[in-house]
Amino acid sequence: MDIKAVFGENLKLYRKAKKLSQEQLSEKVGISVKHLSAIERGLNFVSADLLEKLAISVEIPVFYFFVNEKEIFCNDVMLNTISGIIEKNMIKTIEDIKYDIRQNNR
Repeated sequence: MDIKAVFGENLKLYRKAKKLSQEQLSEKVGISVKHLSAIERGLNFVSADLLEKLAISVEIPVFYFFVNEKEIFCNDVMLNTISGIIEKNMIKTIEDIKYDIRQNNR
């Protein structure tokens, strides 16, 4: 997937998460609804100034627009790494709970 398409999909996702219509967001950042629609469809791209305004308007760090979650989380190495981290933290949490129970039962 190209960068404009990833950006556009993410922009639409975060706009909807903030419950903003295209009209509302385009007004906030000073562009037309037609231009915003073209960006969300991956047809147009943004200037640095518009990028900053969009990030502020949907309250996310700029780099979130460029992350393709499908590629990240469908990667076996990444999934195994994440699973390992979760498993290690779960074991630590269980051990901490057991310790607290033992301390409280004394």
